[in-house]
Amino acid sequence: MFEFINALMQYRFMQLALVACLLASIGCGIVGAFVVVKRVSSLSGGIAHTVLAGMGIAYFFGGSPMLGAAITALLSAVLIGLIKLKWKQEEDILIAAFWSIGMAIGVLFIAKTPGYNVNLMSYLFGNVLLVSSSDTIHMFILDVAIIVTVILSYKQFLAMSFDEEFARIRGVNVELFYILLLSMIALTVVLLIQIVGLILIMALLVLPAASAAQFVRSLPKMMLIAILISIGVTFSGLTIAYQPDLPAGATIVVVSGFVYILSITVQRFLIKRQKRNLVRPAG
Repeated sequence: MFEFINALMQYRFMQLALVACLLASIGCGIVGAFVVVKRVSSLSGGIAHTVLAGMGIAYFFGGSPMLGAAITALLSAVLIGLIKLKWKQEEDILIAAFWSIGMAIGVLFIAKTPGYNVNLMSYLFGNVLLVSSSDTIHMFILDVAIIVTVILSYKQFLAMSFDEEFARIRGVNVELFYILLLSMIALTVVLLIQIVGLILIMALLVLPAASAAQFVRSLPKMMLIAILISIGVTFSGLTIAYQPDLPAGATIVVVSGFVYILSITVQRFLIKRQKRNLVRPAG
């Protein structure tokens, strides 16, 4: 612990790592709450894994892999939304198609890229210690975009997430906001790539919000608690991983899984205690 604090005080890359964890946690907590409420975690996984196609293409042509990831994530979100809504395709088919095709395209372009770029592995499995100042600026911009979108359209997102038929009756363009929600998920995926990597993104996107959902039903409260849990698990994972030199992304996901299991256990305990109090005889 003390060595981690000393490293944090001395090394800029450690400071940038903590800033990246904070920025990723904000977007993750906000969007993750919608993912849990709307139950679109599987579709989110499909979007996440298509990102490899954009990164592979960007590497092949010498461009920015993060820009390629952002473009591919947004494009796949729109396509998945349109195909599901207009062509009425089943979600599991869409997930399998985009997941496998996106990964395959990425692998093909990576295989044909001259040389071997080690950085690509950090995008697959995450390496928060490689975050640069420009990366944190991009993450901040993505966070601002997510926050502004949610603030401007909160009522529409709320109605669409809980009751689509009621939302339509109230005049909400459910299809538009559904695609917009998938687009926000796409942006969050890009936020999380360097923290936990493409392979582990879904855990950090879903588990903190799912942990918060064990105790609150209000969406704003769920977002706030999910953000705090995300900050806690990313900071804790980074601290635990430092001394034994463990992969930070994998450690963060393990911590988030532990917190989720703990939240379920506590919630079950509280329910049982409440039931015992209700049936306890007076006097």
